[in-house]
Amino acid sequence: MSGEPILTVVGNLVADPEPRVSQGGKSWVTFRIASTPRVRDKQSGDWEDGEALWLGCRAYGEYADNIAATLTKGMRVIVQGRLTQRSYTDNQGAQRTSLDLEVEEVGPSLRFATATVTRGATRGQGGFTGAQAGPQSQSAWNQPQNGGQSFPDPGGFDDEQPF
Repeated sequence: MSGEPILTVVGNLVADPEPRVSQGGKSWVTFRIASTPRVRDKQSGDWEDGEALWLGCRAYGEYADNIAATLTKGMRVIVQGRLTQRSYTDNQGAQRTSLDLEVEEVGPSLRFATATVTRGATRGQGGFTGAQAGPQSQSAWNQPQNGGQSFPDPGGFDDEQPF
């Protein structure tokens, strides 16, 4: 769908992601995050928790499998996705509205933690591997320096001319 706003939210997972499989055999996952702002009390000057924003999140396919295998309750994450709204009737018969994110990107926040990234076996695109389809040009962009990692030539730059 188009037209939904794209939103980036930093929050904590309130439960482990729930992996699911559709009747057609396709993987998907749901998880919830709570984003709680820190606000300053004008009277005391102390910082305290503000009102939390609760969002349901959904992802599909191999992405769902990666999320279910990686993220756990309590992790601080950065989630980007398309904001959607749905209405439903709860168990007590009351009409409710839920804000949800169709996840485009998600990853751990590194503000208070570290992470190790492992490339998936079936995908070979992206990341900082230096791998590129086709022959690589010999420019400063893809030559290892001091035993470092090589990167693909981004193209469009003349190595002889300053910016």
